[in-house]
Amino acid sequence: MKDHNHYGMFIEVSEDCPVSQAEIPKAKGDSKTVPVIHYEMIAGHPYRYTQEDVLFETYAIRNDIAEEQREAARQAFFSKGQPCLRTSSLGKRYGWGIHHNAEGKMALYAVESDEYKAFANDESIKRVKAMRASRK
Repeated sequence: MKDHNHYGMFIEVSEDCPVSQAEIPKAKGDSKTVPVIHYEMIAGHPYRYTQEDVLFETYAIRNDIAEEQREAARQAFFSKGQPCLRTSSLGKRYGWGIHHNAEGKMALYAVESDEYKAFANDESIKRVKAMRASRK
């Protein structure tokens, strides 16, 4: 199975991100949105989860997959291509950079923080921008 994680990489906010200070995504009604799930997993547990963990757990929560079915569902989920977190609203809309350490585990950094600026200027890691929200 293909490895969908990133290692030693920093995803900067997109060029057209509308905020200059990071915002915490809010749930809409009773259901958690994808950005809320991403934020809660990564911000609540820095450097605990990989991109694969976050992508699959989001899918499992939103599709109400039972715990005993998750291993098979995870295999099926990653058997086809999945978008990476460069497409996440965290970097496109909410102002969060995502750092992937050498083990592929992630943490969030607010665009206005000193830590964000340090990662954005760190020549020793791969740096990419989150996908643009609009196609210009």
